Amino acid sequence: MDGKKTEMKKSEIREPLYYAEAAVETMMRKFQAEDLPPKGHFHYHQGVFLSGVYKIWQLNGEERYFQYMKDWVDSCITADGAVKDYDEGQLDDLQPGILLYPLYERTGEEKYRKVLDRIAEVLRAFPRNGEGGFWHKTCFPEQMWLDGLYMGGPIAAEYGVRFGDAGFFDLVAEQALMMEAKTRDAKTGLWYHAWDYGKSQDWADGDTGRAPEFWGRSIGWVPVAVLDDLDFFPENHPKRGELERLVKELLIAVCRYQSEDGRWYQVVDKGNRPDDWLENSCSCLFAAALAKAVRVGLLPESFLENARRGYKGVIRSLEWDGEDLLLGQVCVGTGVGDYAHYVNRPVSVNDLHGMGAFLIMCAEMARVPCMPHQ
Repeated sequence: MDGKKTEMKKSEIREPLYYAEAAVETMMRKFQAEDLPPKGHFHYHQGVFLSGVYKIWQLNGEERYFQYMKDWVDSCITADGAVKDYDEGQLDDLQPGILLYPLYERTGEEKYRKVLDRIAEVLRAFPRNGEGGFWHKTCFPEQMWLDGLYMGGPIAAEYGVRFGDAGFFDLVAEQALMMEAKTRDAKTGLWYHAWDYGKSQDWADGDTGRAPEFWGRSIGWVPVAVLDDLDFFPENHPKRGELERLVKELLIAVCRYQSEDGRWYQVVDKGNRPDDWLENSCSCLFAAALAKAVRVGLLPESFLENARRGYKGVIRSLEWDGEDLLLGQVCVGTGVGDYAHYVNRPVSVNDLHGMGAFLIMCAEMARVPCMPHQ
């Protein structure tokens, strides 16, 4: 692509599906479905990305996208309904189960239902801390991390409605409301990255057990997850109103920290520091959640402006390599730590965290009215 065309791509803001399709096509050129990293492992990296691919398929009906998702799932499970390689002791490895619902619905193949039933059993018996909160992983005993709400929540809520197991609604609400109670900061309204029941981790506050910082992507998973949960919750569930309140209050708090660029910072509340930096995956998740919250009636339409500003900020940061879309400024996976830990994390280009969040944002922005150009 010549320089003039590249500059046109960077300066003109087009409709969300244009970028979403460019992202999917870029990744499909790079990876055969079965080669998506970590290859052969049933893990949320692929699950998040393919959840985004599925959302784009719902909008454009491109059968290659659905088939790509199916090919990856089929490469990871056996014909008799067992996952070949995953760790039942970490929520991260349960999240891709969300992909099996549309596969089971469309094909009727029992192998998908068997995997879902097994994941449901794992969730029912998952290790809990002394107050009933899911450990994030068995190697991190007693700890709850915000992203666990995304890893375990939507798959459980959808299981409840599809297969008539109402106990999962109570479980999902319990975990989300406990996480809020343990990590929400009363002053800012933001949520700390994690909470340690035992208050024994180096990063844990000795009085509260909370992590010391508000990490962007971890917060971003919360409203995305709970909004997805609410898609499946009964209207008369006694905790539905509390979950709706949770989403509204968190998103209103997040908007207070939106930058002039439109995006959000790696450490959300410290954008005034010279070493903090604008991070694309959290910006995508916040924009997606804001757009959806407006669409489903939880926030006033005025919050679409925040979503649009976030979307435009991400789009303006994109680079192109020929026809390939390049999404950079995405934090690699990270554990819990102090401010220096987060701001010194490496960034990546087109990793599955970022591309999944990007596709989720594009799908939600495509559903809101009058997505304008510049």
